[in-house]
Amino acid sequence: MRINGNTIFIPGATSGIGLALAERLHDAGNTVIVGGRRRELLAEIAQQHPGIDTIQIDTTDAASMAAASAEVIARHPQLNVLVTMAGIMRLEDWTTPAGFVETAEATVTTNLLGPIRLIGAFIEHLRAQPDATIMTVSSGLAFAPLRVTPTYNATKAAIHMLSESMRLQLAGTSVRVVELEPPSVATDLMAGQRESAFAMPLDEFADEVMQILRDEPDATEVQVERVKFLRYGEARGDYANVVATLNAHDPHAAA
Repeated sequence: MRINGNTIFIPGATSGIGLALAERLHDAGNTVIVGGRRRELLAEIAQQHPGIDTIQIDTTDAASMAAASAEVIARHPQLNVLVTMAGIMRLEDWTTPAGFVETAEATVTTNLLGPIRLIGAFIEHLRAQPDATIMTVSSGLAFAPLRVTPTYNATKAAIHMLSESMRLQLAGTSVRVVELEPPSVATDLMAGQRESAFAMPLDEFADEVMQILRDEPDATEVQVERVKFLRYGEARGDYANVVATLNAHDPHAAA
């Protein structure tokens, strides 16, 4: 993925990693469109970042995604990059159905069906562009599980394999598939994560991602150094230690 000259749509970018990358991609010389559910946050972003466009979209609602995708394409016919950023991360207790079923269903809808529907809405347009990118967003937890978030882990593992499979199908087309694999980052994705000593500072993460995109434009997986502990535990042969360390350090692990 080239670092500038793109038109990029990032749904789920009204805060956290999405917004940090939207700001940096805009500053690098891209046209950026931020999507989100809350009008007040979108208005605030538009006011604070002149030049960043905004559009209301609910990635859990198929009708909203269809309408928003049509509007994005109409307003930005040069759109060539889709970043499927939206996601939720919630605690689950699998010892009783009341402790996980509703949360698990919501997580699958947002984290897995959301990206699938978004890609479905944009794939024909992207294939018509001479140089296009789909950036999926998985997680270090796709490769090593956090005990208290089983469905989040599973959806991110699914996103990883979906990315691998899409890349095979889209080989030879104008569309590249890039997978962003964040570690724990100091955001409000989950309660207490912003204050966690285990979480990577947001600005440090976003700056390193941008550096990787500059230095490695052909990368298929964007991995900051901190995520490699989780990503390659099985390959290194220390997977059990990775899982134990992850769950010992996370503030929610004893929940």
